[in-house]
Amino acid sequence: MNNIHFHTTSITKTTREKQKAQKAHILWFTGLSGSGKSTIANALELKLYSINCHTYLLDGDNIRHGLNKDLGFDDSSRVENIRRIGEVSKLFVESGLIVLCSFISPFKTEREYVKSLVEENEFIEIFVDTPLEECEKRDVKGLYKKARAGEIQNFTGIDSTYEAPGNPDISLNTVEMNLEECVDKVYKYIVEKGYVNAR
Repeated sequence: MNNIHFHTTSITKTTREKQKAQKAHILWFTGLSGSGKSTIANALELKLYSINCHTYLLDGDNIRHGLNKDLGFDDSSRVENIRRIGEVSKLFVESGLIVLCSFISPFKTEREYVKSLVEENEFIEIFVDTPLEECEKRDVKGLYKKARAGEIQNFTGIDSTYEAPGNPDISLNTVEMNLEECVDKVYKYIVEKGYVNAR
């Protein structure tokens, strides 16, 4: 590593942010499988796109088709999964984008690690606060049924721990709030904080 040096480029994050008229940051959606993370992130990205924001959505399932297809679901693999996602997210932030990340990300330390990769106020933790009972009731992908039957091991919420955020920047209760309300809550937050300009 002693022979590796960081190469400074002429075009900086600040330059890219000015070009895009937005503040680059990570919107990190965490919650149990079936909580609604991907649905909310997708709807929010559509809203941001409609006002000409420059975004990219990273989704847990999609990432495991490529970058992280070599990883399993044991604790160490989950840690490595989020580490890689964090590094990719950092690169997107450096490019001046708003990065929407939808990952169960069950461990607090890993979420804190991603936060540490970017500058202060560039990481917004969004807890999609849907109770396990509700997620199981939805069971969109049939995963909870398989986990209960022992067909899937290390499934978050069943036989693998989920550490809920203690003090998230935004909390979305999808039992009490519909999709539009969830999207509006996040959108209003990033407008009020100056990440994007309402248009």
